[in-house]
Amino acid sequence: MGQPDQRAEGAGPFTTRLTWQPPDGGTAIWESRLARRRGLLTVRPPGTAAARPASADDTAVARLRRLNAIAATAFVIGGALFAAGAAVTEFGSGYATTCASIYFAGGLFFNTGGYVSLLQVVNAPRHVPGGAGALTTPRWRWWSFEPQRLDWLSVFVLFAGTLVFAVDLLDSFLRGLTVRQVNRLIWAPDVVGCVLFLVSGHLSLVEICHGRPRLLPRDLGWWIVAVNQLGSFLFMISALAAYTRPATGSPINADIADWGTFTGALCFSLGGVLQYGERP
Repeated sequence: MGQPDQRAEGAGPFTTRLTWQPPDGGTAIWESRLARRRGLLTVRPPGTAAARPASADDTAVARLRRLNAIAATAFVIGGALFAAGAAVTEFGSGYATTCASIYFAGGLFFNTGGYVSLLQVVNAPRHVPGGAGALTTPRWRWWSFEPQRLDWLSVFVLFAGTLVFAVDLLDSFLRGLTVRQVNRLIWAPDVVGCVLFLVSGHLSLVEICHGRPRLLPRDLGWWIVAVNQLGSFLFMISALAAYTRPATGSPINADIADWGTFTGALCFSLGGVLQYGERP
């Protein structure tokens, strides 16, 4: 018997949407973000014109709701703490150690949000291409290596970015550093973390747009990704402005650095709030 007709969409080697005809007829459509965030598959039964969502089982739905709530809360709190740290730094109402402590606490929440987001991908309901129009629930895993999946790659890069930020935040407690050490131990990891966040955001846009990024104003998932990508861009502006010039021993522009961090952090908090709505 020949293989059933399938149409794959995505970018490069990555498939983010797959359409096929199940053995009993009709049409089934799998989308990576819809499946891993909401636990849904779109099916059109034979002989009908209207499509309907097919949900994963109760175990998968409960798992996705729990992970989504944890990740969203972590990003809301982490963003709020980063914004607070930037405000304290800008208005000079605290010691350097106090600012570093606030940032570090926020970084821990970003680490948590990044890892739980990875767990969402690792434990997302799976589909069987060419099989029945239904999702299956995999066994629980704390880790997997699936670089062939665009959603896994995007979230893994995000998690890696939070870990690189942790290096920057830990080094910020060091005192008596030379300008060269400040740029190497604090500034460089900050820039690398921002780059990873931007790469992750771009991959998420490619995933949700099934190819070249475009405007999808009616899609909540698109808004979440777009707001977070704006936050990543503002973080990058902040990082570039924080470079310490060897000639003067001062940042390029401390105000831009602080306000970039403040507004970027608020974007991540807003993205977390929006994420509460993208659940099963």
